[in-house]
Amino acid sequence: MLAVLTTHPIQYQVPIWKLLASRGRVPLKVYYLSDAGLRAHHDPGFGRQVAWDIDLLGGYDHASAKVRTSAQQSSFWWLRLSEDIAARARDEGATTLWVQGWQVAAYWQAARQAGAQGLELWLRGETNLKSTGRSKLSFAKKLVLSTFLKRFDRFLCIGEANRQFYLSRGINAERLASAPYCVDNAYFAEQAAVLRLRRAQLRARWAIPPEAFCALFVGKLIPKKRPLDLVAAAARLAGEKPIHLLFVGSGELDPAVREGCAAAYDAGQSPAALGRSMRPAASFAGFLNQSEIAAAYVAADVLVLPSEATETWGLVVNEAMACGLPVIVSDACGCSDDLVVPHRPDLCFPAGDIDALAASLRSVMRAPPTQAELAHIISQYDVTRTVEKVEQLYLSGNT
Repeated sequence: MLAVLTTHPIQYQVPIWKLLASRGRVPLKVYYLSDAGLRAHHDPGFGRQVAWDIDLLGGYDHASAKVRTSAQQSSFWWLRLSEDIAARARDEGATTLWVQGWQVAAYWQAARQAGAQGLELWLRGETNLKSTGRSKLSFAKKLVLSTFLKRFDRFLCIGEANRQFYLSRGINAERLASAPYCVDNAYFAEQAAVLRLRRAQLRARWAIPPEAFCALFVGKLIPKKRPLDLVAAAARLAGEKPIHLLFVGSGELDPAVREGCAAAYDAGQSPAALGRSMRPAASFAGFLNQSEIAAAYVAADVLVLPSEATETWGLVVNEAMACGLPVIVSDACGCSDDLVVPHRPDLCFPAGDIDALAASLRSVMRAPPTQAELAHIISQYDVTRTVEKVEQLYLSGNT
């Protein structure tokens, strides 16, 4: 059996568990350290209660691990095991334990326990050299992390930047396997195909003028996501072509973003008069759940992710591309080396460079990639690709 240990049900991971279970080639059980994804909780980044509206538990075997918790979900000590999860998994038939990173103490405990129980140990984390830098970790922390990484037999790389991180830590390339970061492409493509028939209505819902080029931002309105960079870049294009910004999400920068735009429109209200301001017109959709987000991707003309290097990937880029929407990303985003630079380097810009972001916007207005081109790129980053690699690795060691 392949045992998976993860912090909580995550909307991007669950399609992997469901597909593995439905294919039936690998016996699977997922152990959750908390129920954080199952109940409404206050997300400080969004500044509101969040509860996912998709089924996160159906279609695969799962159980709860015994843990001690702290009050701070962002803390390393948020989740600590109060049982030998490796011994439990072994008693239930596991030969392999797969953990999802090292951001909580429970993962470190599980890695140690797996070694004692003789389980093969896999790791799939998000970290890359962009997010850590070559000098941000102290020597002591690097040494501790290197000791932790040495416990693992296999590393499932989500992309090129993640792969380079492991290589920089001295991990042999033979222990690395490509298990690309992914969303359920088929789910988003199917939703987009239906919604595209109502694109004009969707744009009208958010007061996007028919003639305007709509640039979409999806995520928390917080400093590391740099939403104000999009506002500034759009302002520099004023007079060249009508541009409308659509913000999906909320957060501490919400007032500043609204102040930087000429019109703040919320669903159910009338758009404010634009006047003669050179500030870009904008609409604010607020938080959209998984069953709703495709509508924004269909209504827009491009997704822009201007984040800093703490954006270890940016799965909204996968979602947008699966919906057939072009993307622009900063070079600090982990996904840039895989999804954008090899195909359209003009749609990747240095993080924080407003002029370069404006140039990327001009470029995508002039020559947007086709839906067929986007579908070809994102097909390499699909749940099926990751599942096939997991099956191959598991079966090669258990046959």
